[in-house]
Formats: sequence, structure tokens, C-alpha cells
Amino acid sequence: MGKIKINWGTGLVIGMVLFIGFILFLVIKMTTDDRYSYELVEEDYFKQELLLEDKLLARKNFAALNVPIGSSRTEQGLELTFPDTLLTQQLIGTVSLYRPSNKQLDFTIPLQISGANLLIPKDRLVDGRWNISVQFTYNDKPHLYEEKIYY
Repeated sequence: MGKIKINWGTGLVIGMVLFIGFILFLVIKMTTDDRYSYELVEEDYFKQELLLEDKLLARKNFAALNVPIGSSRTEQGLELTFPDTLLTQQLIGTVSLYRPSNKQLDFTIPLQISGANLLIPKDRLVDGRWNISVQFTYNDKPHLYEEKIYY
């Protein structure tokens, strides 16, 4: 049996076919696998854009407080721990949880702190990435705390 000779033209065609096949494999895998599905835009996108300046001011106000809000996973769910300096007044606000991969899991609850903690029940949470947004009023100023967690 004789040797098969592959010239540069044949090698180039084989290389291009393999590359195109690899790209097609990646495209099909990314579009059909639910792990790579993220909803990047909110439904009321333009309304949110108009509120951007207010959000920036609220983030700045929270940063000026220089007090962290802690989060930890417990057997009951996700526990947010508020510093004692914030608990001198009744905080009024909301806690929003946004799930990038499934908007049906998004929810908002009122900010009701017992002691120094706020518990988000585990039956409302699914394992994976969550964006947490805590909006509240403190000293008559809006404040916004945001964090990305993996539950």
C-alpha cells in the first residue's frame, strides 16, 4: 500500500473544515444548554435607565455609611446581617433578588429586620447565582446595597 501525500492545499481545507466544525459545535452547545441561558435585559429597561441617576446617588449614600451588610447561607435560607449603626432607626425599604438565568424566579420582599438579621427562606431560592439589591431609606436619604452571590 502506498503512502498518501497531503499537500498544503488539502491540509488547509482539512484545517478549515475542522475549525468550522468546532465553531458549529460550540454554537449548538451554547444555544441548547440551559446553563448558558441568561436574560440580560429587564422588561422595563428604559424606565430603569431613567432611574440610573437615583441609583448612583443611593449607591454613593450607602458607600458613605462605610458599613457592610453581610450575607451567609444557613439551614433556613439566606441571612442578611445588618450592622448595629443602621438599626438605630426603623429601616424602610425592599430586598429584591434577581436571577439572571430565569426571570420567573425573581422576587421582591419588604425589608423586615428581626434583631440584626433578615432571613430569605430557602424555599424561595434555587442554587446558583443571584443578584441581591437592598434599597432603604436612612436619615431621610435613599441607600442602595447590591451584591452578587452564589447560593
